[in-house]
Order: sequence, then C-alpha cells, then structure tokens
Amino acid sequence: MGAALPGHDPGELPISKETYMQWFGQIQELGADTIRVYTILSPIFYQALVEYNERHADSPLYFIQGVWTPEDELIDKKDAYLESIYSEFQKEITLAVGAVYGTVDIPERFGKASGSYRYNAGPYLLAWHIGTEWDPMMVQSTNEKHKDKTGFQGSYVSAAPAASPFENWLAEMLDHLAVQESQNGWKHPLTFTNWVTTDPLKHPGENLVQEDMVSVDAAHLEIRDWPAGYFASFHAYPYYPDFFRTDKTLTSMADANGEPNTYLGYLTQLKAHYKDMPVMITEFGVPSSVGIGHLANKGRNQGGHDETGQGLINASLLQDIAGAGMAGGIVFSWQDEWFKRTWNTMHFEIPQNRRKLWNNVLTNEQHFGLVAERSGKDGPLVIDGDANDWQKLPESDKKRLTGVYPGWKSLWITHDEAYVYVMGELEQPFDPERERLLFGVDTIPGGNRHAEELGNVKLDEGLETLIVLGKDDESQVKIASNYNFHTRLYGGIYGMLPVQPVNMKDDSGVFDPWKLAVDLEQTPPDSAAYSPFQDVPAGKLMRGSTDPASDDFNSLAMWQAKGSVVEMRIPWMLLGFTDPSSLQVMSYGETDGKLAATTTRGIRLLPWIIRRSDGSIRGLDETGGLYPVSRLPIYAWPAWNEVQYSERLKKSYYLMKEAFHQIGTTYAAK
Repeated sequence: MGAALPGHDPGELPISKETYMQWFGQIQELGADTIRVYTILSPIFYQALVEYNERHADSPLYFIQGVWTPEDELIDKKDAYLESIYSEFQKEITLAVGAVYGTVDIPERFGKASGSYRYNAGPYLLAWHIGTEWDPMMVQSTNEKHKDKTGFQGSYVSAAPAASPFENWLAEMLDHLAVQESQNGWKHPLTFTNWVTTDPLKHPGENLVQEDMVSVDAAHLEIRDWPAGYFASFHAYPYYPDFFRTDKTLTSMADANGEPNTYLGYLTQLKAHYKDMPVMITEFGVPSSVGIGHLANKGRNQGGHDETGQGLINASLLQDIAGAGMAGGIVFSWQDEWFKRTWNTMHFEIPQNRRKLWNNVLTNEQHFGLVAERSGKDGPLVIDGDANDWQKLPESDKKRLTGVYPGWKSLWITHDEAYVYVMGELEQPFDPERERLLFGVDTIPGGNRHAEELGNVKLDEGLETLIVLGKDDESQVKIASNYNFHTRLYGGIYGMLPVQPVNMKDDSGVFDPWKLAVDLEQTPPDSAAYSPFQDVPAGKLMRGSTDPASDDFNSLAMWQAKGSVVEMRIPWMLLGFTDPSSLQVMSYGETDGKLAATTTRGIRLLPWIIRRSDGSIRGLDETGGLYPVSRLPIYAWPAWNEVQYSERLKKSYYLMKEAFHQIGTTYAAK
C-alpha cells in the first residue's frame, strides 16, 4: 500500500482514516491477510488499523512495517557508513518502532510523517522490513571503502564470517531494530529489502554489467535469541532485469502447456539458494497501462495490459511464487499512484514536480494498483458511442467547436487529468471499411502544413499530431517527424536511433507512429556484448467501451462509434503535453542539451474524412490557397493545482480475489 493519493506526493500523507477503513475491508474481502507499508505513516493509519482489527478480532488484518533509508543520499554518496546516513537510518528505525507501538511524538519533518502516536499496533505486526532496493554501485562502493567493517556481533543479529561490509551494515541496522523492539516486550520476524539486481545468484544471460555486479545475501546474517525468526525478501518482477528474457538457464521450467516459464525458473533457483531459510516475494505484479517499460517472457510485460490481463498475469505470478515454495507473496500494489515516474517517459514530463497533478497513462508505474484512481471524467464520461453522458455535463465543462466542419453535424471537446475527450455526430453512420476519420492537432507554431494524409491541401499553420480512426490496425495517434520527441531524445541526443535529416526539418510532411523505448543500446564495457536499442508502438487507439458493466469493456479503450456518434479520449502525452495542468507542451527546441517545454494557448482541432474508394477528402477546402488552421477555435482551460478523481476496483481485483482464495484453500487443506 502506497502513501499517496492523486494530486499529492507520498510525503504529504493525505489518506484519511475513513479511506483506510474502507480499504482494509476491501483488502480483507480480497482474501489477503497482510498489508505491506514502506515507511512510517501518519498516526491515522495505525489508529485505523487498530480500530478495524478490534472490530474484526476473529480475523485481524496484519501489516509489515517498512523503514525507508536515506535513499537519495545513499545513491549520491555511495557510502552506507557515512555518519549522516548511518545515524539517520538508525534514528528512523527508532521512530518506526515508536510509531508501531504508539510511544512516540514525531516532530514535523518535510516529506515525512509526524504527530503523536498513541495506538499500539504491535499485536498486528507481521514483520519488520527495512531498507529499499539497493543501488549496486552504492553497495560495491561501500564494500570497497570499508573493507575493515566485518564481524559485527550484535545482541540478536550478527554478521556471518562471509558477510561483506554492506551486509555487516545491514546486520547492525537489524540488530538496532531488534534491540529497540525488544524493549517493548515483542519480537517480530525480521527482514531487509532486496531485489533481483543485488540477489546472491549469478546470471550468465544478463548483458548489463551493473545488473549482476554485486550481491547482498540474507544468508550472510545470523540470528540468535530471536524466536520470531528471520527471512529473506525480494522484489521480483518477470520483466526486469533483461536476463528474464535472455538467460537460457531459466528456461528449464515449463508451464502445464510446456511453455518455458523463466520467472518460475528464477524463483526455483532463488529458493534453492535459501533452502534452509523462508523467502518471501514482497513485490510482484504488472500494471494496467497503455505504456510499456520492459518486455518479458510469456507476455508478462511491464505494461500494455488491460485490467483483465493484469489480473490474469498477477494470478499466474502468485501461482509461480507458491509453486516455488516461497513463504508468501505481496502483490504490488493496492492503489494507483499518479506521482510515480518511469524511465522511458520521465524525460517527457516537464516540469516533473507537477507529475502528481495529472495521470499519464503512458507511465506504467502509475497503474500497478488493484484500485483504479480514475481521472475526473473517467466514469461520468463513458466511451461507448452514446452521447447521453455528454449532455449531462455542465455547459461550462465542455465546448462545442464552432465553425463549418463538412461531414460533421457537431463536435464537442472537454478534458480531465488524464485525457482530452472528443465527441462528434457525423452526417451519416461511420463505417471504418468505407472511410477513415482524421483529426489534426495544433498546439504551438510549427509542424506539418502538408502531408500525404492531407492530400493536396496545404495549411497556414502546422500540425504537431494526427489522430486516425479507422480499422483496428489503423487507429492511432501519430506525431510530426520533426516534433517526435522519441526520435529527438534517443536519436538526436543519445545517438541510439538513426535520424533522417529531411525528417527533422519543419513541415517535413511526415507523421511518425508514436513509440516508447523498452531497451537502450548497450555497449561494452558497461555490457557484456553489444545490444541494440528497441522500442514498441505506443500510440495505438483501441476500440471498445470504458463501461465496466459492458461486454465490450476494456480499460485501455480509447474510442467507440455507434451509428453516427463517435467518441474518443486521447492521453495527454500523445498530443505532446508534458504537463497539461500548467498547459506545458514539448517545444521544438532544446535547452542545455535536453528536451524543453513551452506554454501552449490550447488545442486547435482540424477534422477531415478520407473516403477509401477513391481517396477523396471531405472537410478540407481543396480549391486553392492555404487552409486557415490559424482561424480555428482554440480549446483552452485554466491551469489547475487540485485534481478530481474517483476510485474503482479494477477487474484485476476480482481475479486476484479468486487467486488469493484459491491459494488460501490449498494451504488450509495442507
């Protein structure tokens, strides 16, 4: 469970007691018995959990308490023994124990929890889980700088003879935690955070050196006089690092249908290493997002799944975790989190400190939840080809595009924190077999004033993006080649993509398919061998319904047409927006070698229709002269600093409910 809600950073701790109580009930109904939290939360969380469990004394909901390291300083300084890091983490551990047992007053701290903690949640604590995913460069640097740091002997936790200096540091921190907790009369299971990048295994199929350069091994810590026990924990996803696709040693495990299952293969190897120690997979899952961050075996990609696909994959991962003999699995995550970033979209989100104020459906990290945190009109407006919900919107919350649009009776536009919505009524029913609908989008000066899609027509102002609705394989958003910030970043700045000079000129006449990177080019010595750059389509527009009760429901649906009514919702970033909340779009230039944003006045929308039989165009004047895009109405909106959102249990929630209950029944039978 994360600490944030839409419109907030996690350090603001905005979640109310009422929300926690509602979530706890839904989590228990799911069939889960444990919540993992990553850091000290507000006093409200512990109060709500205690009160909820007092009402459900026969089946309480447990929690695993995390303690966050000074992560940024660790990555920056690359020295875990630095006094400021060492003492700060120990202090945070002490405060966490006080928060759990309700014995501490934490003063206000920027980006962290504070307040009076008076509720004893200790009886409902399942385990302590300290730390974050360890940066391998930091671990290696700590080991090299402090070779004398070995042999720590604590009251309860000690470093084994084989322990590295960083593992020695972990033993010191866990022992400090154990000493602090024992003073409260309790001893709970202990673990530290780890992930595949710093696991104790060797991966001959991993190409990137940093992903297999150093190990952190839970077996190198020893516990005594701590009957609650100690276990290893790992964040393990099926798509990262790349060896899940490339390591042949993982392909020996197969599913019931004979398909290689590299995730199960990895888990089996990991459990074999820890044959005498419990192992828990404390993060696993895939997101329900348009955007994809990494590709994986068995299609278990980091993104590109609708809610049903997300649930089916998560359920299969849970089965793999149980099948490998793990002690438990924690699905990531409970709720969607808008503030999150992803490596392949974060350079396009400008300014980054406003990311929490809009929902980027291309950023897969924002959509891991089993609870959908939906943008303001996702629900009030249903993409289903029916205009009735548009008629219910207040007049102030939508705009009819004035002007003459041949082939159209009317066109309406609105927006929310995730999408630009367009609804129109054609003069005749839409038939994708007979015609294509195109919408040019202009946000700033520049772009394509001519193009193959425009026929012989030339415009007085260029288009940045082009929306195409037609057959399933045609419907997409395309981007002017000289505006294409995927090419500009990975080609022009990073040099990983070929760049055609003619396509980088203004008014190139070329619209490129929208793409996202999934693999960067890798070259020695950073990698074992050369590996090429790889990207995937990102602008495809799926036809369907966004009504969860519909047989045509697809959480990734972007358009639908019924009769003469056409509806669509277009993700902001596909239209070039870097932050719609402050009307920022990507500019055509760079600043200090980086992509830069600029302020737009709004959106101009230019619709036209192409007949398939003869290629004729309706909606653009071909009689001569320049079509006056500059005179089209501008759809503008005020900047926003607060968001509207609603919650809905995803289809994946109900699929995971089946999976959790099935696992529970199986283990109960044993």
